[in-house]
Amino acid sequence: MKVLVAGGTGFIGSTLCAELAERDHEVTALSRNPDDDRVPDGVETAMGDVSAFDSIAETVAAHDAVVNLVALSPLYQPPDDLDHETVHLRGTENLVRAAEDGGVDRFLQMSALGADPDGPTAYIRAKGRAERVVRDSSLDWTIVRPSVVFGDGGEFVGFTKTLTTPYLTGLPGGGTTRFQPIWVGDLAPMLADAAVDDAHVGEIYELGGPEVYTLADVTELVYESEGRSVTVLPIPMVLAKVGLTAIDPIPFVPFGTDQARSLEFDNTVADNDVAAFGVDVDELLTLRSYLETESGQ
Repeated sequence: MKVLVAGGTGFIGSTLCAELAERDHEVTALSRNPDDDRVPDGVETAMGDVSAFDSIAETVAAHDAVVNLVALSPLYQPPDDLDHETVHLRGTENLVRAAEDGGVDRFLQMSALGADPDGPTAYIRAKGRAERVVRDSSLDWTIVRPSVVFGDGGEFVGFTKTLTTPYLTGLPGGGTTRFQPIWVGDLAPMLADAAVDDAHVGEIYELGGPEVYTLADVTELVYESEGRSVTVLPIPMVLAKVGLTAIDPIPFVPFGTDQARSLEFDNTVADNDVAAFGVDVDELLTLRSYLETESGQ
């Protein structure tokens, strides 16, 4: 099958491209600034911006399946020239339109846990509206909502270190927000199945890792893996929101009001759908094991 992975040179995309190529699919990684060095051997690259329909229409039409991984991080404020509506909603609208016009059969949308057109953050709202576009399309679609994804090149561990300091650190609400992180190496095979297997058409899957951690737990694990301790001090959420609101306009500060709101709700699954892909949740890599391996413990 000819599979186009929009966002294929990114953290999750490059791993997915490798998985699809190993399964003997013809894979193309679509990116605004494609770099052949960021994709595995045997994977082609194509230039295109999902927010500009004319730049992607011809490329999309040359494929049998499209995977939409293009996203802005919910953990950081978007760059000045981008926003969640443009990337997640308009980008999805353009990919869906190009797929419909081009006769593409399959469409996989990577969404987010809690995606809701009326949700509390710009990221969640845009993801929810993008899901609605996919569901209303004429395509054979599948939607996947993973929790935070970790692995080499991922941002979750780096985000935790940016937000905190070793030995003594403050966290909004004491770091009680819960996450269910899933390793990119476990997620990619599920995405590959969802992209090409007709058994998954019309399904929405929520996917998480084998363990649930609070942000405080993650902070402790990250510094523990580096041989450093940390004590977490709670910052009342209302004060954290006031502080982040005050620094919202400052361009070099990576957090803002939206990021504070995102820490007010959990990022965990109600029911883990990994079994739909023949996966036993107990076989998945834990964040603790990954960090211990990376640190050589």
